[in-house]
Amino acid sequence: MKKLVVASICILTLAACATPTRYGPAGSPHGVGYSERPIEPGRFRIVFRGGEGGGPQLVQDYALLRAAELTLANGADWFQVANRSTDVGPPAGPAFSVGLGGASFGRHSAVGGGVSTGTGGDATYIATLEIVIGRGPKPDTPDAYDARSVQGSLRARLGG
Repeated sequence: MKKLVVASICILTLAACATPTRYGPAGSPHGVGYSERPIEPGRFRIVFRGGEGGGPQLVQDYALLRAAELTLANGADWFQVANRSTDVGPPAGPAFSVGLGGASFGRHSAVGGGVSTGTGGDATYIATLEIVIGRGPKPDTPDAYDARSVQGSLRARLGG
């Protein structure tokens, strides 16, 4: 019986772990990863939602990486960031906690336990970029990026 309780607690604890930040498409509207949608021809909104361990700099870098990939996938050479923001959202995943205790009082003993569920963990960071893509020479402004250069440098630093 004791082994069954311990095994059940381990399984539930693993199932309730928060989703780590990873680069890839979000599996759901509020899932970890990127999503994008066209606003008009040549203009897109990209959202990257972090998970566990995804600080503001990491989610911004992943959003820029997705902007570079999206630019190249559309046959363009550069992108210009028309608008950007980084927001703090609610925790990315559920929280599950278990407490067990015991005491002995001479000839008497007691065992107690408790289980708690809810939302928990660290807040999540969400980076949003609105980009305009183009072909040819990159505009000479600080908010314009060469897509190949961004993709190469961020992949080298972040992996993948």
